Order: sequence, then C-alpha cells, then structure tokens
Amino acid sequence: MHMHRAPVVIYAPLSLSCPVVSQNLVTDNVSVVEGEMAIISCRVKNNDDSVIQLLNPNRQTIYFRDMRPLKDARFQLVNFSDNELRVSLSNVSLSDEGRYVCQLYTDPPQEAYADITVLIPPGNPIIEARDEVLSEGNETEMTCTAMSSKPAATIRWMKGDKELPGKPKVELTYDKMYTVTSRLTFTVSKEDDGVPVVCIVDHPAVKDFQAQKYLEVQYKPEVKIVVEFPQGLTREGENLELTCQAKGKPQPQRVNWVKVDDDVPSHAVITGGDLYIENLNKSYNGTYRCVASNSVGESYDDYILYVYDSRAGEGAPRTVDHAVIGGVVAVVVFAMLCLLIVLGRYFARHKGTYFTHEAKGADDAADADTAIINAEGGHTNSDEKKEYYI
Repeated sequence: MHMHRAPVVIYAPLSLSCPVVSQNLVTDNVSVVEGEMAIISCRVKNNDDSVIQLLNPNRQTIYFRDMRPLKDARFQLVNFSDNELRVSLSNVSLSDEGRYVCQLYTDPPQEAYADITVLIPPGNPIIEARDEVLSEGNETEMTCTAMSSKPAATIRWMKGDKELPGKPKVELTYDKMYTVTSRLTFTVSKEDDGVPVVCIVDHPAVKDFQAQKYLEVQYKPEVKIVVEFPQGLTREGENLELTCQAKGKPQPQRVNWVKVDDDVPSHAVITGGDLYIENLNKSYNGTYRCVASNSVGESYDDYILYVYDSRAGEGAPRTVDHAVIGGVVAVVVFAMLCLLIVLGRYFARHKGTYFTHEAKGADDAADADTAIINAEGGHTNSDEKKEYYI
C-alpha cells in the first residue's frame, strides 16, 4: 500500500494586526512584454532590522529575506540587503499579471504594491484592398487588422506623406485579447499611381510595426502638341511639322489627327503622332486637333494654324526703329517747350530796377553843358529819381 505525502508549502508568519500602506516602504509598477523578464524591487527608506518579504497576487510568499519558499524557479534573487529586496521573474506570461506585495514584517506589517502588467504585441498587421486596379476618380476601400494584442493597438494610415483618417473597430476575444480593424475610404487621382498606402500599428510592446500596399491607378491620356517647325511665324510657302505627345495608363496605342469643322488637307502626311504639311497657304488655316484614347477615356489638344503672308514680319524691326526715334524727338521737343515756359514765368515775376540821377535844377539849366556839370558835381543837393521798367 503506497502512501502519498502532501506537498509542503512554507508561508511567512502571520501577524494578527492588519497591514498598512507605508511611506517607508516603496516599490514600482512594472510593464513587461510577454516572454521577457520583469524586475520587482522592494525598498526600505529606514529599516529597523525588520524582515522584507515579497508576496505574489495570491499572497503566497515568493521571497522571505533571501529565501524562496515558492517552488517557481523563474523567480530569482537579484539583490538582498537591509534596505532592498530585488527579485527577477523570467519568461513572463499572462498568468503572472497582478498585484505583488512588498511587505515589511513589523507590527502592524507595512505594505507597498507593485502591479505587473503583461504586454502582448499584436500579430503582423494584415492589409487588404477592395480593388487591385483603380481608375482615376474612383473611390476605394482598404482595411488593416492587428490581431490578439494586449492592450488594444491603435492604427494609423499614411498615403505617401499625408495622413488619412480611418475608422477603427475594437473586439475583445474570448482569451481577453484585443483585435483592432481600421477601415479607410478615399478617392484616387492619377497622381496616386505607384504611391504606397501604409498601415502603421502603434502598441507599447512593438515599434515600427507596419504593412503597406502600392496603388495602381489607371488614367486617361495627357495630350500635348509640340511645334517642331517652324519656330516663328507660319508663312505661305513654308512647311509645318507637329508632334502629338500622349501619355496615359494604359498607354494609348494610337493617336488621331483631325481638323475641327473641316478635313485635313489631302496632301498632309500623318505618321503615328506626327503631322506634316508642305507648302502652306491660307486655305489651311484652322484648328488641328490631336486625339488620344485608352480604356479609361479620351483626351485631346488643339493647335490653331494661321498662315501669314510670305514676307510677314520682315519690316517689323525697321518700323520699330523709326518709332523709337520719333518718340525720342517728341520727348526732346516737349522738354524744350517746358523749359522756355519756366524761364518766361521766371523773368516775368522778377522786376528790374534802374536808377538815374538828375542834377538839382537841371531842368532850369541854361544849356546841356550846365546840366551835366550840375549833375556831376552837385550830389549833396541833388534829388534821387527812380524809374521802374517792367
């Protein structure tokens, strides 16, 4: 007959007094990623040789001083002194989460609490698109899912260097994990072709967690007419060469040249996207249009042809020279007239004053000689006469 022995579990001695939260005993909360190591530190500011012990959330003693009654080898002593009991817990799992108790064995016992929070990173984000190939102007939808995390992750969206708002949905699974799905809806343009859309998952347990998908956007052609010859005026007797450049997605396979409201001249040569017309005359005037199309749509560009006389533009430089000279002469004449007017007004406003001296009694002199002598010598007795001229 076999006898079974009950396992022995050692507990710390119990105090009859209720424990109290003490300012003398301190510890810290710990957040740790699942599978990694947590450190729990119980510190005493002023110790009177009382015993320090660490209890698990079920209040079972993990360490009593430097002894480990609990048979869990994941707990290891890191440091023990009169002022600190520091313990490590390796390979942390979700079941290790809870409130751990640092206890100073006094009467009544003093306690401090360390909450261990276990972080579980989400799985690789999964990004899905409703449409693989899009046409410009269409609306599309994408979803990004981050599964089985704790706590719930947050999801951000970036299109190129621009952040877009998504609509998140959070679900709590049966195993107390969180699954987050974000839905993004937006309209695409041709500039979005080849641009990455990135789903960024933010979680305290991981960094730079993301998934991306490149947009493929089809768009109707962009059409541009380039004049290869001539570079200046189109004159009678000259040749005209136009090139039609068309770019789209998918690339247009062919382009067409037409003349608006008329037919293209019969002797015009069209090769691919090039239009060539020899010996221009004014009957060719009009609007020439290049049309390109693909599966998305059709676009065109216009060139207006106006044929000038064969000698048009040759006399233009000489005419310009005469006009410049005439303008300069007109300015000079105008400046001279203005100067004459200013001088005339100046002299008109300033009166000249002239003085003449006649000898006293000259009117009574017997002859001219006597008048002159009296005028030259009799200054003291002469009167001054003023004559004003305007």
